[in-house]
Amino acid sequence: MQSIVILISGGGSNMAALVRAAQQEDWAARYGAQIAAVISNRADAVGLRWAQAQGIATHTISHADFPDRAQFDAALAQAIASCVGAGKPPLVLLAGFMRILTPTFVQAHAGRLINIHPSLLPAFTGLQTHERALAAGCKFAGATVHRVTEVLDEGAILEQSVVPVLPEDDAQSLAARVLATEHLIYPRAVRRLLAAGFS
Repeated sequence: MQSIVILISGGGSNMAALVRAAQQEDWAARYGAQIAAVISNRADAVGLRWAQAQGIATHTISHADFPDRAQFDAALAQAIASCVGAGKPPLVLLAGFMRILTPTFVQAHAGRLINIHPSLLPAFTGLQTHERALAAGCKFAGATVHRVTEVLDEGAILEQSVVPVLPEDDAQSLAARVLATEHLIYPRAVRRLLAAGFS
């Protein structure tokens, strides 16, 4: 069975979308894949409680407990490995995980580390994507599912969705519409990876 580990920092709405897709589409039977665990760097992440209610194992690895990113990432990698045991390396999905990962961590999970970003990459990498899109006068915004590399938000694009920017939009209203499309394209991108055997 192929294990999937999801990393979150907050509400976990993209995590929930992935879990629902896995349940409704029976990824276990169709692709031999299951969501093995949800890990957060914040003990108060609301998404942890939701995952627990679904019967999914959850873990907290607080970045505040470590002196630097390297030691946090080492602990995170160990937690991921303990969740899946021996066998195939897991597919690791970042779903609102608000930590920049070290090159060592990224290289150790190369090809199996996926993220979703609330912009049409390569535009507006990093934070405050909606504010920046509005300030630039963009007519369209959107979201991108991409492979994670050592360079922030610059990995190969797997899926994108486009959302029109409305005249009355502010950052909050635009973010809400973009998030709704994220919930559609993230499961779709993962489904395609599973069907292709992560190629």
